[in-house]
Amino acid sequence: MREIRPPSETLSRREQIVATAATLFAERGYHGVTIEELGTAVGISGPGIYKHFASKQAVLADMLISISSHLLAGGEREIERSASPSDALTRLINFHTDFALSRPELIRVQEHDLANLSMSEAREVRRLQRAYVELWVAILQEIDAELNPLEARTRAHAVFGLLNSTPHSARANESPLAGVVLRQMARAALAIGAIEL
Repeated sequence: MREIRPPSETLSRREQIVATAATLFAERGYHGVTIEELGTAVGISGPGIYKHFASKQAVLADMLISISSHLLAGGEREIERSASPSDALTRLINFHTDFALSRPELIRVQEHDLANLSMSEAREVRRLQRAYVELWVAILQEIDAELNPLEARTRAHAVFGLLNSTPHSARANESPLAGVVLRQMARAALAIGAIEL
């Protein structure tokens, strides 16, 4: 098992805990990491975690809600900056690709540990995720008025499946062309007329 190094000191202690937990949970699973191990990896005692979070589950909830909030806010930002629906779609593809390549550990935790949240926390994650999907749906329908919402949603989910496979298929540090390939594949999966990426 590789050594977990504490995140950059430019992060707050709370942010360090979440970032380190993401790496540990991705490698070992939520139930495979103790509070003591998390504290050691961050450079504090296990009980020191409780100065920042009420429980290990609270760390996970903060992590997964923050992921979804980040994607929604980033998607909204990219659309606001776009010059056209086609430009907005390109920006959304680029944004999600960059996220998937740079934070594969968060995708792994999302895939495997969402069920460990409370019902209310899981509902909040799902609410944010649905709002993010609907950003894509709206843009796809602007580009192709014949697309119904269900078909647009299916295409968006297909692209997320493709891009979110990066923890298993591609990492930016392993292949400098990974981003280019993934953007091209995402564009093709959406089955919309050619747009320059």
